[in-house]
Amino acid sequence: MTTSPEPAEVRLEPHPADERLAVLRIERPPVNALSQAMWDQLATAAAALHGSTTYRAVVITGGTRHFAAGADVGEMLGLTVADFDRRNRVLQQAFHAIATAPQITVAAINGYALGGGCELALAADFRIAGRRAVLGLPEITLGIIPGSGGTQRLSRTVGVAAAKDLVLSGRHVSADDARSIGLVDQLVDDADVFDVAVERALSFARGPLALRYAKRAIDAGYELPVTDGLALEADLIARAFASEDAQRGLRSFVEDGPGKATFHGR
Repeated sequence: MTTSPEPAEVRLEPHPADERLAVLRIERPPVNALSQAMWDQLATAAAALHGSTTYRAVVITGGTRHFAAGADVGEMLGLTVADFDRRNRVLQQAFHAIATAPQITVAAINGYALGGGCELALAADFRIAGRRAVLGLPEITLGIIPGSGGTQRLSRTVGVAAAKDLVLSGRHVSADDARSIGLVDQLVDDADVFDVAVERALSFARGPLALRYAKRAIDAGYELPVTDGLALEADLIARAFASEDAQRGLRSFVEDGPGKATFHGR
C-alpha cells in the first residue's frame, strides 16, 4: 500500500480572484516555525516567482493566527558549524530571491513575525499587519544573530539606530510600535489583514508592466552611486516606453485624461 505525500507547508498558488495574483502561504501549526524542509520549499517558491510569466503580484501569508515564529531552533542543535552555514545560506538566498522577485510583494502579518518570520516580512515590498501582531529579531537571545537578511534589510527599512535597538536587544515590538518606526506600513483589524493585503496586491497585479521596472530601479539603484542609478533609470524607462502598456497609457492620457488607462501587463 502506498501512502500519499505530506502536503507542502509552503505553497505558491494563484488567488481565485485573479490568476495574476499569487499567494505564498505558510502553514505549519501552531506558530508556523520554519523547518529546514520549509527553507527548501521557500527557495523553490522563490524560483517559481522569478520564472513566472503570469504572476505580477504576491501576498505572503501565514494565515489568521501567526505569520511565522522564526526558524525551528530544535533542528539546529545537531548541526555542525559547516552544516549550519550551508543550510543558513539556503534560507538567506531564498529570502533574497523573494526580495528581488519581479512581482510586487505584500506581507499579510497576523500574530508572530519573529526571527526568520520577520526576515521574510522584510523581504516583501509592503507589510500590512494586524493590530495584535508582534514582530522582532530575537536571535541575540540565542547567542547568534539574524542570518537571513535581518541585519541588512531592517536597517534599510527603519534606519540604523532603530535596527540596532531591535537586533542588539532581541526585544519584540507591538504592531503599533512597528508602525511608528516604519517596520510595518499599514495597521488594520486582525480579521481584515489578508483581505486588505489582497486588495493592495490586486491593484499592482492589474497595473502596468512598468511596475516591475520601477521596483528594480528603486531597489537596485539604492545600492549604486547616483550617476549609476540614473543610468539604470534611463535604461529602464526606455524599456517601459517600449511596452504596449506605455503606448496604451500615453494614448489614454491624451484622449481621456489621467488615470483611465487599462493595462494588460505587456
